[in-house]
Amino acid sequence: MIQSNALKTQAAPTKQDIAANRFAQQGRWFPWFMLAPSLIIIAFVVLYPMLYSVYISLTPFNLLRPETAAFDITKIFRNYERLLDDDVFWKSVINTVLFLTITVNLEYVLALILSQLIARVTWGQSVIRTLLMVPMMFAPVLVGFQFAWFFNATVGLVNNALMTLGLMAESKAWLVDQPSGMIALMIASIWMNVPVMTIILLAGTLSLPAEVYESAEVDGAGWWVQFRHITLPLLQPFVLIALTIRSLDVGRAYDIVRIMTNGGPANRTQVIWTYAGEMAIRNSRFGLASAMSMVGVVLGVAFTLYLFWQLIRSRIVH
Repeated sequence: MIQSNALKTQAAPTKQDIAANRFAQQGRWFPWFMLAPSLIIIAFVVLYPMLYSVYISLTPFNLLRPETAAFDITKIFRNYERLLDDDVFWKSVINTVLFLTITVNLEYVLALILSQLIARVTWGQSVIRTLLMVPMMFAPVLVGFQFAWFFNATVGLVNNALMTLGLMAESKAWLVDQPSGMIALMIASIWMNVPVMTIILLAGTLSLPAEVYESAEVDGAGWWVQFRHITLPLLQPFVLIALTIRSLDVGRAYDIVRIMTNGGPANRTQVIWTYAGEMAIRNSRFGLASAMSMVGVVLGVAFTLYLFWQLIRSRIVH
């Protein structure tokens, strides 16, 4: 009986335990309290404009006629129905898908090659990484002007170099002809964004455990076997991060397309972002432009989900 009373006395919580539990419960809300300012800013800067854009896409809003911003439930999908009959919009969708697919994949291949080469440099690697970041310092507008001059039909560097080497007999209008216009835009985007992906993959490569490679060398595995069965599988998380960031950031190509071709000529290089900008700025049809933007967002999200699916498949295989 005495022992049971003693056990009850020991099991009873003390004031210190009660205070500690109360502090722990209050501490659960402390991270949210610290994150509250950032969440509020994100809500006003990101969430509210996004929701408002969705709302505008469901209205026939014209900037010159503010009363058109009124919501009409009977015509909620009017803008999307008009897009179905817009040939220029569908051409811009095809160009956007091609631009996104080709540029992101080529950037990944080039970044993977560069990251593996830089990782094997034993002297001056920091200098190479610094020089690699130079294209990242240029604004997309400057890159657009730069490559617009490169591919200029009369004084462009590309025409002059090819004609000097005897590879061309006469100058070519790269930004006017098809498909050279889209190819020129892709080259400009790739040049500007390959360093971002390269740095991510390089960081992943340098963080891989050396013991695995040492064991592979002892077993007689060559560099290709090590790259295929060790480096690539272990780099998959970094590849996902790089591809996701790039696929979501590909919308920055608006500046490049706007400066180099402005979607022309005859809408040959039109993409969703430039067509939406033209519809909103020149024609003041913000409702229709917002609907185009929503389609672009859906394409970006779908591409990102596809990357996640590929990552899961690669992990299952390996």
